[in-house]
Amino acid sequence: MFLINGDSCEQISVQDRGLHYGDGIFETIAVHDHKPLSWSGHIRRLQSGCERLGIECPDKDVIESEVRQLSSASSPSVIKIIVTRGQGGRGYRVPERDNTTRIVASYPWPEFPSGNRNPGIISRICRTRIGRNQQLAGIKHLNRLEQVLARKEWSDPGIAEGIMLDDTGHVIEGTMSNLFLFRQGQLLTPDLSECGIAGVTRANILELAPALDMPVVIKQLALDEMFLAEEIFLCNSVIGIWSVRQIDKYRFDSGPGTGKIRNALLSAGLIAPA
Repeated sequence: MFLINGDSCEQISVQDRGLHYGDGIFETIAVHDHKPLSWSGHIRRLQSGCERLGIECPDKDVIESEVRQLSSASSPSVIKIIVTRGQGGRGYRVPERDNTTRIVASYPWPEFPSGNRNPGIISRICRTRIGRNQQLAGIKHLNRLEQVLARKEWSDPGIAEGIMLDDTGHVIEGTMSNLFLFRQGQLLTPDLSECGIAGVTRANILELAPALDMPVVIKQLALDEMFLAEEIFLCNSVIGIWSVRQIDKYRFDSGPGTGKIRNALLSAGLIAPA
């Protein structure tokens, strides 16, 4: 089901800047027991992304009402929110006034193998790199060609996710997920100040970790350092937590730290149980 500016339909104008230029942002939200999980985190990121791109953000209460309308109709499910700058004339110049397009869509819950959680997934290093741009870093904007090209690199169903590096060779994230690892008693995750998506589940983990006695280090993460990890896991709002048991030829254990974080997120109602 799709709601476009509040109306039930599946068409937008061919003049929409989201279609022409990727001029917009989106959120992907897990729905469990007819409730959108981590809703406050998603709406905050949506508002922040609109502010950083200079797009007029739709009213929070309107979006929430539409999300809850679709959440009540189907569960478990996935809700996607798209906000674009709306229709505009030809060329990059933005209109004097935004005519924002607001899309809220509901999709069936994807079925993933239970083994993705434990013992974990097989991953690979992608050839496609993520370009650094501080102005766009962290934003879940509609320009996702780097991820599309990276995901196009493999078709083997046994490989569940790819790891992406930036143009200097530092580890950034998965094609659809954020990355964490345990090493020497610390929880490490890549610095996303120059590129990458600052995920809502990532933010939840960073907030919960201190209470779990897990010192967090956010840093530029070299590939060699990642391969020395004791545990690696990937996360997003839909998959929750996936342990990583292999990246290319390197193998990793599904240890207690990953399970502890997964259980904390589940207990807080921040990820779906399956």
